[in-house]
Amino acid sequence: MPSVIWWGRFDAGYSRNRILRKLFAELGWQVRDFHPTFSSMGDWEARLRWLPKADLVWVPCFRQRDLAAASRWARRYGIPLIFDPLISAYDKQVDERGKLSADSLRAKRLLAWEQALFRRADRIVADTPAHADYYARVLGVESRKLDVVYVGAEEAKFQPGPLPPERSDEPQEALFYGSFIPLQGPQVVVEAAMLYTGPPLKWVLLGQGPLRSMCEERARGLEAVRFEDWLPYERLPERIQRADILLGVFGITPKAGRVIPNKVFQSLASGRVVVTRSAAAYPEALLAGDSNGLEWVPAGDAQALADRVAVLAGNRARLHQLGEAAAATSREYFSEAAVRRQLEKALAGASV
Repeated sequence: MPSVIWWGRFDAGYSRNRILRKLFAELGWQVRDFHPTFSSMGDWEARLRWLPKADLVWVPCFRQRDLAAASRWARRYGIPLIFDPLISAYDKQVDERGKLSADSLRAKRLLAWEQALFRRADRIVADTPAHADYYARVLGVESRKLDVVYVGAEEAKFQPGPLPPERSDEPQEALFYGSFIPLQGPQVVVEAAMLYTGPPLKWVLLGQGPLRSMCEERARGLEAVRFEDWLPYERLPERIQRADILLGVFGITPKAGRVIPNKVFQSLASGRVVVTRSAAAYPEALLAGDSNGLEWVPAGDAQALADRVAVLAGNRARLHQLGEAAAATSREYFSEAAVRRQLEKALAGASV
């Protein structure tokens, strides 16, 4: 049985990690964890603790700070290393948050640091083709070292279910859930609710984050808009099933066009139509097609979102049809079986 060391101060409960660790086990890998006390000195700690050798070192998402030490240890013993960043630190600070100007010395140093880090990995896993393109174009990763492995959803938790029963005294529900960050564009959802003129509908925004208070202020006085606090992950599938329409992301930042957020995967797997911004992150066939469970609107366009939701809310038969199409799209493109095939390809590329 081949073995892989998951290296770093990572969260094993995060959905990306949970899915991949499950798939490693299904592929016959023994997964061992190594959580160094100090990221920068992890290789020394591994040597002092006589960390057993393995067939592969995997540095999971968000763990740029663990990569240098992991690569030093892996190279010392001739073990291939795969990095699954999920985000770029440079992208986050410069393009997404705008905290640094691309022309600033700090930004240039951050870019050089991350470029050097990414060169240390034998292979880089991107969560979308658009992110793979960014890693190649901006971070200088050779195309031959890149693989795409979608995030997907945990199928044991997120499964197709029927629409909520239709009630004459209860309007349908459009559900947005997330961490209220600019990438997600929650303010666009509130603005769409203000512009909405379709059939009776509840707009629910669930979660916490930096833009929530601003959204609550904008929605003051709108009876159709309701805010809910964040739910434990285990209760999220049931909450999705209580909604008729799921809302994805609508941010205008460059990164918003490079990602497919967890909630899109989870909502599709749950058999719910998803209205979201168009983005190069998705397979071309889904962007070019229709009736696939994904309803596209331009980024940041509240009026387009309001109009699209109005069309859907007025046609329950269409919602049912699109819900079935969403589940089919999930199975074809983003199922655990599809993600497992992508992971196998990445492992083969690392010669493990």
